[in-house]
Amino acid sequence: MQKQARKQITLYSDGSSLGNPGPGGYGGILEFKGTRKEYAGGDAHTTNNRMELLGVIEGLKMLKEPCDVEVISDSSYVVKAINEWLEGWIKKDFKKVKNIDLWKAYLEAAAPHRVHGTWVRGHNGHPENERCDELARNEAEKFKAMA
Repeated sequence: MQKQARKQITLYSDGSSLGNPGPGGYGGILEFKGTRKEYAGGDAHTTNNRMELLGVIEGLKMLKEPCDVEVISDSSYVVKAINEWLEGWIKKDFKKVKNIDLWKAYLEAAAPHRVHGTWVRGHNGHPENERCDELARNEAEKFKAMA
């Protein structure tokens, strides 16, 4: 019996915060064979890095089976952590690491998948990154308006 290949998913994500900390939002796009699903959310009092990371977590949580996931983000914090830093952080039990709660949530959400991060320059005309930025900013603005 042949092992079925994993689905190749592209997860575009961005985070925004109006003030750091302040009202914030994240936006994302999941893409599979040309089909796209957008998602967004936010928090009344947060930081940009938390929103960047939460955007990736929420996208991973939407996947219903193990996938190969390419995370495309303009956050070098998120991309470098996924590709380089996480292993060391786990070994030292996250000592002196910020956003431990979210990194542990990321590990749980990422566990069934093979995840690789790819960094793109923000605000540089990348259509999906620009759309994620717009979704994230809109969410942050909603929380700001409620304050």
